[in-house]
Amino acid sequence: MTRPDKHEKSTTLILTHGDSDGVCSGAIAKSAYPDSDVYFTSPLGVLDELQLADGYKNVIICDIAVDETKCVDLFRRLEEIASNSNLIYIDHHPLPDKCISVDWMYHDLTVCASELTYKVFEKRLSRDMRRVAIYGAIGDYYDNTPSVKEWLRDWDKRSLFFQAGTLIQALIYSGRNYDFKRKLLLPLSHDIIPTEIPNVLKYAKEGAELEEKLRIHVKQEVRTLENLAYVVDPNGYMSKSAIYAASYGRKGVGISAEYRHKRNAYDMSMRSRDTVDLNKLLRRIAPQFGGSGGGHAAAAGARVPKGSFEAFLHAFDKAIGDEKRKVKVD
Repeated sequence: MTRPDKHEKSTTLILTHGDSDGVCSGAIAKSAYPDSDVYFTSPLGVLDELQLADGYKNVIICDIAVDETKCVDLFRRLEEIASNSNLIYIDHHPLPDKCISVDWMYHDLTVCASELTYKVFEKRLSRDMRRVAIYGAIGDYYDNTPSVKEWLRDWDKRSLFFQAGTLIQALIYSGRNYDFKRKLLLPLSHDIIPTEIPNVLKYAKEGAELEEKLRIHVKQEVRTLENLAYVVDPNGYMSKSAIYAASYGRKGVGISAEYRHKRNAYDMSMRSRDTVDLNKLLRRIAPQFGGSGGGHAAAAGARVPKGSFEAFLHAFDKAIGDEKRKVKVD
């Protein structure tokens, strides 16, 4: 990951996710702490990135799920940081059972991280930053919460959805281009609309063209098991591929899997339009195959070694069926 040099005057470190909700959360946090340094990380990478925290007065973490396999070590490191800095951890993903209750954790399963970040720092923010929170909510499918619906009344909803859609498409298209995301986050923290930020419209247009090609590819290449549909190496957006896999596979759960050569493993994005809780199933099943997984009930991710991929898919498919039958009985 490309990182900026630490600013001599910075007293605040922000670690956030690189998706739309994470970028919007990071922009809101930076609006509250303008002199902050911002880095992008992930549930699997945050423990390593926390080596950067030493020397900062404030450490803010946004939209980073707590990985089941790293929970104990992560919380131990966070407690160390909290003893020397003002630590704020803002997240909306389900927590592993091993997690403990701490005063530096702001956690709410019912809202997106952007909404929660705005509420945590509201006293330090312009009221107009609510629309950045709305962008994040739209990007994470949390735009139907009571607060977001109330905030939407202050804006032309159509304009906000256009700005949010443009931002989301550009961010997805940019992938791991963290330099672009960092350059985007700064004006976003000043409430500059996405269409006025350099390269956002260009990336959004190119992303839309790529998505249409991806949709056709998934339609042709989707494979199915009893309860799930999946596509391997779609060469495009994983989350969107998972949605189209479920759609064209006519199944309740869609999976997009990409092989990572350096790790000799498959990374997966999953989407559910069924009653099963993907997060709970993945946290239980992925470790059985030497992997890890989790996220939200309807949107989650996993990583398993290449040699266990097929076995994992069949076990996961069976678990989905068992869970659906259990729900029917209940």
